[in-house]
Amino acid sequence: MTESEFLVLADTCLRQVEELFEQAFENDEYDVECSRSGNVLTVEFIDTNSKIIINSQAPMQEMWVAARSGGFHYKYDGQHWLNTRDGSELFATLSRVAQEQGR
Repeated sequence: MTESEFLVLADTCLRQVEELFEQAFENDEYDVECSRSGNVLTVEFIDTNSKIIINSQAPMQEMWVAARSGGFHYKYDGQHWLNTRDGSELFATLSRVAQEQGR
């Protein structure tokens, strides 16, 4: 994949993540605030004063997630962003860590 193709995929991914968290806020699932600066999306959980940070790493063509439970790296397999260590899917991990941090 070219760098340009990766950047389009990464931007789409970040927009999807932001939309999901904004939707969760609107549905009163989480009290969160999203902010984006370039290739970095920060999701702040107001009640627990914690953050999840998602960013793209163009040189490695990966999406990185930093959460209380650790750091995770994801590569696109043509359909999904999969964890480079255990094969878990990015959005499944975000759901799990959001539940952990949103308490």
